[in-house]
Amino acid sequence: MRIVVAPDSFKGTATAASVAQAVRDGWLTERPDDDVVLVPMADGGEGTLEAFATAVPGAVRVPVTVTGPAGTPVETWWLMLPDGRAVVELAATSGLPMLDQLLPDTATSRGFGEAIAAALDAGATGLVLGIGGSASTDGGRPVLEALGYDGDRGALRALPPLGVTVLTDVTSPLLGPTGAAAVFGPQKGIEPSRVAFFDEQLAAWAARFPSVDPATPGAGAAGGVGFGLLAWGATLARGADGVAEVLGLADRLDGADVVISGEGRYDGQSAAGKVPSVVRSLTATHAPGARSMLVAGAIEASLDDYAAAASLTVLATQTTGEPDDALADPLRFATIAGRRLARLA
Repeated sequence: MRIVVAPDSFKGTATAASVAQAVRDGWLTERPDDDVVLVPMADGGEGTLEAFATAVPGAVRVPVTVTGPAGTPVETWWLMLPDGRAVVELAATSGLPMLDQLLPDTATSRGFGEAIAAALDAGATGLVLGIGGSASTDGGRPVLEALGYDGDRGALRALPPLGVTVLTDVTSPLLGPTGAAAVFGPQKGIEPSRVAFFDEQLAAWAARFPSVDPATPGAGAAGGVGFGLLAWGATLARGADGVAEVLGLADRLDGADVVISGEGRYDGQSAAGKVPSVVRSLTATHAPGARSMLVAGAIEASLDDYAAAASLTVLATQTTGEPDDALADPLRFATIAGRRLARLA
């Protein structure tokens, strides 16, 4: 049989690529003659680079040194795809986990812009930008400054020929009670009493680009980096959908007998455009006869659309008696999940 394994990362515990490999290893233990294809997925946040690097043959990792979110140099990388497009991940240049302490006033997204500039300097003909997991609430101004902005929009670097696609699963506007500062600021250290101040700063920045609507869904993503990229002329795309399109997931599903997706926690929000729902929808269209299966750290929602599912928490309880073991060693239990699902095929 042909098996396609297309999970999201298990946030904070395992990358999508490592989960996909673990499920494959478990599956082949039970069914060694099956053709198991790995298409690790992402939604634009942490793990997007690894997902593309694993899923796209011929993709090349390019090291780069940029300004980290605390203003100090960090070593990171971006990815050149065989078609000439570059993939750059904000979480790998300006991500919140890169900080030793929260820096609401000084954390910067500049490194993301520097990595984008490096990709363009290397000849990238298009850009795929993942903007989840940011440490700052700076409206993306440092990103544009790294791309030439000096107060004059005309000084910005030209968009590459294949354009710029921005991957985000955030639909918040830039400003207001559902905007970047109000919704995401607290996790970056913004005290409730200072949200209005940051909102005013973002509004002043937005006023420099009257042709760009700050109410655009996604403008508030990554502390307003979404808005900054809109001002450059980029196109926002729902994260998992955009990743699936760039990876050519629909074509890879052709001829599949089983399609396995997954995420760290499958819950009531999973149907709202997250990776499992996107994979399930594409499977229904491009491999209508395939059985859909799910692997998740924990399962807290109906599984009506799935022929079989495996919860790592449940497997850990059955195996060790301690559900926390699934969090401590998710790849071990993802391998067990792969074996269990293969027995049900």
